[in-house]
Amino acid sequence: MADQITKNTKIGELLMINADVAPILLSIGMHCLGCPASQNETIEEAAAVHGVDADELVKAINEKING
Repeated sequence: MADQITKNTKIGELLMINADVAPILLSIGMHCLGCPASQNETIEEAAAVHGVDADELVKAINEKING
């Protein structure tokens, strides 16, 4: 079964699961994907900081990962 990403998934974990989602994160203005702070930030926290709907972001990430 493919990985299911949630709002509680940390950015560092997400990038380890599938680095191909980096363009999605970059598109919301998250340009410091390698920063220590972002690695421990959840998708929900990152979405809030960048003014993006967390549910829509998770949906886009899961579509990218799971096809």
